[in-house]
Amino acid sequence: MKANNYQGALQKPLGSGFTAASTSTEVIKGIDLTGKIAVVTGGNTGIGLETTKTLALAGATVIVLARNVEKAKANLEDITNVEIEEVDMMSPSSIDTFAEKFISSGRPLHLLINNAGIMWVPLQRDGRGIESQLATNYLGQFHLTARLWTALKQANGARVVNVSSLGHHNSEFNFEDPNFENRTYETLQAYGQSKTASNLFAMELDNRAKDFNVRAYSLHPGSIGGTELGRNADPEQFKKLGFLDEDGNIRPEVLAALKTIPQGAATTVFAATSPLLNTIGGVYLEDNDIAELLPTDPSLQTNAKLHQSGVQQYSLDESSARHLWNLSEEMTGVKFNIN
Repeated sequence: MKANNYQGALQKPLGSGFTAASTSTEVIKGIDLTGKIAVVTGGNTGIGLETTKTLALAGATVIVLARNVEKAKANLEDITNVEIEEVDMMSPSSIDTFAEKFISSGRPLHLLINNAGIMWVPLQRDGRGIESQLATNYLGQFHLTARLWTALKQANGARVVNVSSLGHHNSEFNFEDPNFENRTYETLQAYGQSKTASNLFAMELDNRAKDFNVRAYSLHPGSIGGTELGRNADPEQFKKLGFLDEDGNIRPEVLAALKTIPQGAATTVFAATSPLLNTIGGVYLEDNDIAELLPTDPSLQTNAKLHQSGVQQYSLDESSARHLWNLSEEMTGVKFNIN
């Protein structure tokens, strides 16, 4: 039986030769994606835009899924090999409409980059009553991947990449109350839960899909300056987290640790294209390599807190991953049968 990453069994850095400072252009150097088709959710802003540019320049046809098509057209006008489709990850019907169109085209799908995400939002729910960060950051990924499964399988060599976050450290997945119906809403806890779910999904998907030559990964892109992710944040939250001083200015040590957008997109591109990952999947990546697995005892995680790195074992737990898969089918109404 092929190895899987349950309980973080494969979470050992490869020694890729890249670092936190490596850019998307550097990690894709020498890789030719001519003839490959990629779908990038939220591929018109921030690290999603940089990912789109990098894959397109390497020869891929990139289909960008965006909520605002006009904004996407403006941001992508100078890039060749790009198609734009209107999809809102909180709208199941828009996901279905796109997926049906793509599947009916008969094209294979080589790369699915689940990049779109929201953060810092107040309590909001979608039409199904699902908390918005869980709906956008995770259930949309699950739904879209399930609907595109036959095209991924058809590629005979595909990768699914979930852009997760170090924010998964903020929360395990709460199976008793995932939608904050009976507990106080805390935006970073909701964000953390959604990212833990994304990690669990990538690991379980890889284990189920690898026999069909489809591999899956999750990753932390890094803390990045210049994206739209913090547009809904209250400055007081940044102060509490130590990012801002009392006057509302970003602290110099925080500023020094921020990645540029090309550096922030690098781990996504590494996950999507690196030959070093040809025989391994289901792992959580950071800084263009497989991340370290953190000890379960919080008192032993001082190093991780200091350096803001590593993956929590609860986000790679076998029973949680299987439970989440079944719950995701229930919450979305989408059966994801891999066969």
